[in-house]
Amino acid sequence: MQHRGEIIKEAVYKSGLSITELAKRIGKSRRWVYLMFENNSVSLDVILQIGTIIHHNFTKEIEEFEPIKKAFDKSNKSENDDFSVENWKNKYLQLLEEYNVLLKEKLNS
Repeated sequence: MQHRGEIIKEAVYKSGLSITELAKRIGKSRRWVYLMFENNSVSLDVILQIGTIIHHNFTKEIEEFEPIKKAFDKSNKSENDDFSVENWKNKYLQLLEEYNVLLKEKLNS
């Protein structure tokens, strides 16, 4: 089984992003990146940062992300939940319609 550094290394190489560019975007040295590849306990914050840079979802390979993934999946199951863009759009339109009715009533009185 691969450790965190090896998983990150494989994903970075597959992404096609150079080590120099990755180091630049993270704000670290190339040496730091290579040492991180050898580290079996890379922090989840660093993994998330690298995942964002290379557009890779590490929740598939790194078990520690599983509780986060499950919570995120539960929050995104329903199209009518509070996090849905469509839900917020509908709420906004409803409020806008109610506001227009009140505005017309005020102008007519």
